[in-house]
Order: sequence, then C-alpha cells, then structure tokens
Amino acid sequence: MPGGGSGDWLALRYDLTAPLARVAAQFRNDLPSPYRRYAMGPVWRNEKPGPGRFRQFYQCDADTVGSASVAADAEICGMLADALEAVGIQRGDYLVRVNNRKVLNGILEEMGVTAGEQADAVLRTIDKFDKIGEQGVRELLTTGRKDDSGAFIDGIGLAAEAADPVLAFLTSKGADNGATLTNLRAAVGASEMGAEGVDELAQIADLLAAQGVGPDRVVIDPSIVRGRLLYRPRLRGRADL
Repeated sequence: MPGGGSGDWLALRYDLTAPLARVAAQFRNDLPSPYRRYAMGPVWRNEKPGPGRFRQFYQCDADTVGSASVAADAEICGMLADALEAVGIQRGDYLVRVNNRKVLNGILEEMGVTAGEQADAVLRTIDKFDKIGEQGVRELLTTGRKDDSGAFIDGIGLAAEAADPVLAFLTSKGADNGATLTNLRAAVGASEMGAEGVDELAQIADLLAAQGVGPDRVVIDPSIVRGRLLYRPRLRGRADL
C-alpha cells in the first residue's frame, strides 16, 4: 500500500502463518521434530472494516509442526483453554469446540457425495446449522426454503433419505463427550474414514481428561464445520466468548 505522503510502497504483514510455513520448509533439517512455536503481533488485512473487525488487529498463534499424533491437537486445545483463563476470561465464559474433518468426510461418503460443487454446497449448508436449525438445513439440502424475508432459496436437490446422515451428524451432540462419540459412531455408519475420525476424537477427549481439562472447557461438537480446506486430521476449534 502507498506510504504516508512519501509515495513509497510499504509491505504490511498480513498474517503469522505464512512465515511459519517458510521457516519450517527452509530449516526443516535443523528444527526439532515436532517443532513448537508461538507468535503474536500486529497484522493487517485489506478488507472493509466493520463492527469489531478492523484492518489492523493482533494475531496470537501457537503451532505444532511435524507431528502425526492427535496428542498435538489435544495439547493445543488444552493450551487454548489455559490461555483464555490466563488473560482473565473466567471458566464458564468460554468454550472450545472441537471436531474432526474425517468424521464429516465419512458422512459425505454415507450420502454418496464425495467431491465437487455438490459437496461444497453440502458443507456450506451444514455451516448454517446454528442459524437455521435442523429443519432449515434439511430444506436447503433437499427442495429449498423461504428465508425470513420471504425470499425462496433453492435447495441442493438431494433426496430426503440422502439428507438423513447429515442431520444425524449435526444432532449427534449428547449430554457429554461419551454420548456424542456414541452418536457419531452411529452417524458415520460403515465409513472407515468416519470411524477413524471418531476414534481420533475419542483419543483427544481421553488426553484432555488426563490433563484435567473437562468438557466444561473443551467439548466435542459436530456442528463445527468451518475451515473446510484443512490438512491431516486438523481440528477446528472455536472459542465462544
């Protein structure tokens, strides 16, 4: 962007993740494995500002590179809960919600939807569950629905029975992590990938319990489907404040 009155151009750091990828690639033979790091600082984005969303903001990262174990994911989840409390957010005022993309891929397999525009449309629809609820998701997956303004939104066109695995997945959250895992195993059916994802979530729940991090702080939540282009069994967590 142009500099302040000098006519020069300035490069503003837009995130802290790309530099990590460069360091990990450039010094992969020298770094310990797994490699852990944390970073924080101001970054900028070229977007229209909005309420609570500014062009300059602070990003705080903690990353583990070079581990294939879900123990790394459990460690990050527990660390996030501890960090929130360390900055003064009281227990009960936040919740870290965790899911596994393999489970969702297993659901898509059960539906017979594995790739392409239809799969993307299903994922976008699932992401609206917390806004439009179970019936709204079912309508968008099948024939369509009217929104609050009365406008009709076309559905994806799936058969009613094809939408059932998605709804079973989205409504599988139980009274505790154990109940949620049981419901997820039923939802993924015969999908090996889905079963593998549920097993990994179970490992994470056990590891968190061993750390003394209970479901009042970190909980398995199938409704978390953001971050669709993720690698490995990367877990998507969100802190609800």
